[in-house]
Amino acid sequence: MKTVKIIIEKTKNHYSAYAENVEGVYGAGETVAEAKESIFKAIKLLKKHNKSNYPKILNGDYQVRFKFDTQSLLNYYKGIFTNASLERMTGIKQKQIQHYASGLKKPRVDQKIKIQNSLHQLASELLAVEL
Repeated sequence: MKTVKIIIEKTKNHYSAYAENVEGVYGAGETVAEAKESIFKAIKLLKKHNKSNYPKILNGDYQVRFKFDTQSLLNYYKGIFTNASLERMTGIKQKQIQHYASGLKKPRVDQKIKIQNSLHQLASELLAVEL
């Protein structure tokens, strides 16, 4: 299935979103949910107003996948994950995580993968929980 890849970034005033692989798809909102909703509206409007002259990837079935930049992800989940908990999960020192969250430093690819894999592992564990 075709995938529309959407990048979500925190700006000074809001969350912005744009398609990494589809020209002309942009959105924004005060929250991540609003930015996502804005993207779906943008895709709908692009198809509606361009009839047959819109990107081919939007023909037929496709999925939309959202991707955060590391700084935005860390700040978005700041109230849920502390730097200490992220250190325990990832093995990355709290100070380094804070540098990524503040934008002072950008993580290397292997560090991004470490954070991503740790979050996916936690999600898998949580999905297996029954109460």
